[in-house]
Amino acid sequence: MRVAITGASGFVGRALRSALEDAGHEPVPVRRDDTGALQWSTDDGFDPPDALSGYDAVVHLAGENIAGGRWNDERKAKIRDSRVQGTRRVVEALKAAAPRPRVLISMSAVGYYGPRGSTELTEDAEPGDGFLADVARAWEAEATAAEALDVRVVRLRLGTVLGEGGALEKMLPAFKMGVGGRLGDGEQYMSWIHIDDVVGAIVHVLEHDDCAGPFNLTSPEPATNAEFTNALGKALGRPTVIPVPKFALKVAFGEMAEHLLLTGQRVVPQRLLASKFEFARPDLLAALTDAVR
Repeated sequence: MRVAITGASGFVGRALRSALEDAGHEPVPVRRDDTGALQWSTDDGFDPPDALSGYDAVVHLAGENIAGGRWNDERKAKIRDSRVQGTRRVVEALKAAAPRPRVLISMSAVGYYGPRGSTELTEDAEPGDGFLADVARAWEAEATAAEALDVRVVRLRLGTVLGEGGALEKMLPAFKMGVGGRLGDGEQYMSWIHIDDVVGAIVHVLEHDDCAGPFNLTSPEPATNAEFTNALGKALGRPTVIPVPKFALKVAFGEMAEHLLLTGQRVVPQRLLASKFEFARPDLLAALTDAVR
């Protein structure tokens, strides 16, 4: 398949391009111009949006990094607009294509469920409350609009990705120095997944026509922050005895601390497992050991 990818230069995008090539597909990166409009990269430069004609699929990964800086009104608007308006532009490009791609795989996030404590969350769970839940709900609504174009739409609710880059890259310096520890009481759940399983799952849903709708893109074994902290310490051979108090996180990160660090979701990939996808790295300690190797 010829597969157009937005966000192809990012952490997941780079790994996905390699995985698609290994599976015999042809990934084609997508970029934005200075106005935010989509540009479809080719050897000759950039084609207009209707150049999606003849592509078999689109994988939409692009979006502003939610942990890229302290949240304020301007930054929150940028986070939302990059996802909602960006997905709208992808669907507009699909509409202009003739013939158009058969499938749109659009990234979402486990933030869709909002802070939910220890409640186990499958794809059937209702959306939660809060900024990230509101963004994810609007984000997915834009992707779902492609169904009216007779396009198969897959919405992937991504958890914390473990690999060389991403969230783990920001955690490692403190842990390598032996000053890493749980965040707050450590009871909040982290729905994690190894990068190999992220790209493996994307290729899986791309190749299986019966996969449509929402899929939780997380490991079958979510962990509390305390469990994750202990496992990361073991993977690095470092102590993890210095907790970070809640008040310190709130002072340092403001509203972002409450949404990303001190609350979480216990998400399970029910529909991915039902589709017979086999996880390559479902064990947390093994996944972290590989990621920091």
